[in-house]
Amino acid sequence: MGRVSLLPRYQKLSTWKGDLAKMTHLQAGLSPETIEKARLELNENPDVLHQDIQQVRDMIITRPDIGFLRTDDAFILRFLRARKFHQVDAFRLLAQYFQYRQLNLDMFKNFKADDPGIKRALIDGFPGVLENRDHYGRKILLLFAANWDQSRNSFTDILRAILLSLEVLIEDPELQINGFILIIDWSNFSFKQASKLTPSILKLAIEGLQDSFPARFGGVHFVNQPWYIHALYTLIKPFLKDKTRKRIFLHGNNLNSLHQLIHPEFLPSEFGGTLPPYDMGTWARTLLGPDYSDENDYTHTSYNAMHVKHTSSNLERECSPKPMKRSQSVVEAGTLKHEEKGENDNTQPLLALD
Repeated sequence: MGRVSLLPRYQKLSTWKGDLAKMTHLQAGLSPETIEKARLELNENPDVLHQDIQQVRDMIITRPDIGFLRTDDAFILRFLRARKFHQVDAFRLLAQYFQYRQLNLDMFKNFKADDPGIKRALIDGFPGVLENRDHYGRKILLLFAANWDQSRNSFTDILRAILLSLEVLIEDPELQINGFILIIDWSNFSFKQASKLTPSILKLAIEGLQDSFPARFGGVHFVNQPWYIHALYTLIKPFLKDKTRKRIFLHGNNLNSLHQLIHPEFLPSEFGGTLPPYDMGTWARTLLGPDYSDENDYTHTSYNAMHVKHTSSNLERECSPKPMKRSQSVVEAGTLKHEEKGENDNTQPLLALD
């Protein structure tokens, strides 16, 4: 059903340990299992790591139209890992990363957790981030779609909060290698809310997450999606790639199919897991500190040189927590819906990235 440990699959681990002496500082802190995974799955070779990075850096001169605001070794390495050390592809992703920011300057002004719009989105649980990783070492992000109060949070601010969260998480080299999982619960997401998901803003999200961010997304899982979410497929299909189609799954209310890919012991009860219900403030407190609901400025310094300091006391006051809708998909352990083989086709990949 999925390996619990990487060790059985990587039989050469013992010999690989002898190579740890060659490990550069860029691999410091990685577990032996993760180093082996990077070698086998991503073609990462410590002997030529610095040469690989330099070859990507040397390509920057070919794009004088783009301001590459960060080019240090550790930063470039995450793009190589995201593209399995194909240097041209890694450079293309690096260029798209900064080009996306140049083309959407307003999105990245005051790109910090204490920005009023980002702060509201974080407090409202966009995104949720589980503390523990799954059996593949991937970080699990949650979105409870019905919690989108469109009078309070713009879609752009939610996207900004997700991108900022990923920027924080991707600093972890283990996650650069193991990647992420996204679960979206569509319970009680209304048709009126869905009507705000226009092609232009969906395209903005796809470009920011799929085409311009150095992360490995191992799966996007839809749960309890209504028919009009299926209809969104026709809107986003032109923006998607084939390999991503294979990683998007629509489970409906059949959480057993979700558990075949993400084990229940890694999931909260909203998704039929054995963990307690997800606390919407968990990730907001991580970024904003334990007193995330007060109006004190948060002084987190982001890497991005395009940040422009901007504060608004009126908008900050709007960030005070409010009661959140809870998912209606909470189920008792052992009461998940079982369907006959072939009865449900919701787990078939819906989307693709072209």
